[in-house]
Amino acid sequence: MPTVSEIERVLDEKAPFHIQMSFDNAGFLVGDGAKLVNRILVALDITEEVIAEAKEFGAELIVSHHPVIFFPAKRVRAEDPLGRKLICLVKNDIAAICCHTNLDAVAGGVNDILAERAGLTHVEQLHQDGVDGEGRPYGIGRVGELTQPMPFADYLAFLKRNLDPNGLRYVDAGKLVRRVAVGGGACANMIEDVLAKGCDTFVTSDVKYDGFLDAKALGLNLVDAGHFPTEDVVCPQLVDWLKEAFPEVEVRKSERHYEVICYG
Repeated sequence: MPTVSEIERVLDEKAPFHIQMSFDNAGFLVGDGAKLVNRILVALDITEEVIAEAKEFGAELIVSHHPVIFFPAKRVRAEDPLGRKLICLVKNDIAAICCHTNLDAVAGGVNDILAERAGLTHVEQLHQDGVDGEGRPYGIGRVGELTQPMPFADYLAFLKRNLDPNGLRYVDAGKLVRRVAVGGGACANMIEDVLAKGCDTFVTSDVKYDGFLDAKALGLNLVDAGHFPTEDVVCPQLVDWLKEAFPEVEVRKSERHYEVICYG
């Protein structure tokens, strides 16, 4: 059986941790690197429910997208949500590896899968952030084209089927959907990049009020499809990578973690 550190090395090959953005905290964050791993649970976030699921599953490791420790932890106490999670992980000897903005930017990661779910072909980077140690370009966001243009209302229905969000927030700029940009998670600050790529539509999440106003004024269809739906798409890819690298390890995606935002 592989160790936690060996699994970390494979994930680092797939989505190098050194390409994470400066504000990020991706990597091997909790646990013993020498711990042998028989079972891995994959989830977008490490919540208390996910930790309980990992414990019941018998997983020695959780691999998530969002870091379980993002801001510096000044204290670890049971009355705090973060403290409870860290205490539970340590008590149950469950390690945590988190692949965040490195997984957003890398080829085959969050944004390539989101582009596929959004029906895009001839996919290219929205913004190139750099080149990794092997000369591979990486960056946040993707741009592509639909095989057939469609009315915006039809495209919204398409996104609902393919991303399964609890709801969509959007502004209709009156454009037929042909060329689309996607940005998994909070990428609304990339509207200028989207327009520079000649896009008529942008699919992302966590859009502020001013973002919708700007998009309308600039003639851009803007869709906020939710943070969870635009990023949870990568979890099956993580499962596949881990199964391929470690066929002797039982790997599964969380069955309890889901979109928590509701729309009235």
